[in-house]
Order: sequence, then structure tokens, then C-alpha cells
Amino acid sequence: MKIIISPAKKMKVDTDSFDVAALPQYLPETQQLLDQLLQLPYPKLQSLWHCSDKLAQQAYRQLQQTDLTRQLTPALVAYSGIQYQYMAPDVFTDQAFAYVQAHLRILSGFYGALRPFDGVVPYRLEMQTPLPVAEHPNLYAFWGSKPKQALNLNHEPLINLASQEYSKTIRNYLQPDEPMIDIVFGHLVDGKLKTRATFAKMARGEMVRFMAENDVQQVDALKSFDRLNYHFTPSLSTATTLVFLTD
Repeated sequence: MKIIISPAKKMKVDTDSFDVAALPQYLPETQQLLDQLLQLPYPKLQSLWHCSDKLAQQAYRQLQQTDLTRQLTPALVAYSGIQYQYMAPDVFTDQAFAYVQAHLRILSGFYGALRPFDGVVPYRLEMQTPLPVAEHPNLYAFWGSKPKQALNLNHEPLINLASQEYSKTIRNYLQPDEPMIDIVFGHLVDGKLKTRATFAKMARGEMVRFMAENDVQQVDALKSFDRLNYHFTPSLSTATTLVFLTD
């Protein structure tokens, strides 16, 4: 079983709490992206980043100082958005750390795919950013099948806790014997399934922690997830989509 999650825009540097286990698998490709970004003027970067001038100025200064091999933070700790806050890796046991290192992969527009203890630096580059690189029109084309290859799937289920923006980098390359199990966290409004983005991110983080703490190895074990008042709903689920509802 493998699990995929999205990265977070918010990142931090923490070189003390946990040791970096390895460099990212596709570091040459990341260096190519960095070189491409460094060639762009600030107005173009701000347009690509699609953020406020304050955030863009911060990202621009950060970009100029980026060294992909120094001041590295393990990816699981470097991302500090809502999903990662609810995952709470700082309270993981050694067993939970071993579980996520074996099963969890973080998809990234800058790094392609990451193991939890790959060393990373802060960056601002979403997978859907319209950045041409060499002969590739965008990042989806640039990365191609590499993120999927990094999963090293062995005829095993893939638990999708990533957003559509990131999961499609994997979905497009899966083979018939590589099932992707989509996890949906939602609520019913007038009988229709709706998803609140913030609550879904919270639940995704909680589910990763649930899987790590319980050493989940089978898809059926996910159905007992009941945190944040979510509960498995068989009537809305299928073999490849597990739906969890909250009130």
C-alpha cells in the first residue's frame, strides 16, 4: 500500500528536530526548474505565483538564496499547512515514522515526489503553475511519469489523499492492476455530497496519522476511521472511492 498527499504552500526551515535521510530522488530535475525560475524577472514570477506583492517579494528573495543541498528540512516537517498540522508528525512514535517513510509519498511541483525524510528547502511552485520548461509546455509535461515511478508500486492499492491538482500526475499513468482508492471527506446538503476544503485537509492529515498509528495495511481497515466526527458511509462508497461524512 502506498499513500499520496499534496504539499502545502506554507513551509518552514527546521534543521534540528529530525535528521534528513536522503536527498530527493529527482534533484537534477529540481535544479533545472530552479535555474528556469532564476532566469525570470520579478513581474513574471509574481504572475506565475499568483499571490500578493508581499508574499511574492518574500518568495523572490528566498528564490535568489536557494541552495538545494544546504539547510535542508525533512519534507514531512518542512510543510506546515493545515493537513500537516493535523497529521502532527512531531508526536509520531518510531513505528509511525517507519510507516510513513515506507508508505507515504508527497507530490510536489518542484520536487516531483518526495519521501517523508527527503531533505527540502522552502519554495513556491504549484504543480498547476503554467511554467514552460525546455520543450515542455507546463509542469505536468515536465514531470511526466516520474512521480508515478517514484511510488514503486508493486500490484498494491494506492490511497489517494491528494488534491486533484496533484493526484492526476499519478492517475494518468496507472496500470489496470494498480488501483487508486480515492478518499472523500464531505457532508450532505439537500441530499448532495459537498466538500469543505479546509475540513477535508484536516481530515486527510488525521487519516495519515490514523494509518501510521494503526499500521494500516489493508484498504478495509480505513473504514474504521472516525476522527473529526467523520464516519465511513457505505451507501455512497464504491470499490475505488471511500466516502466519509460528517454532520
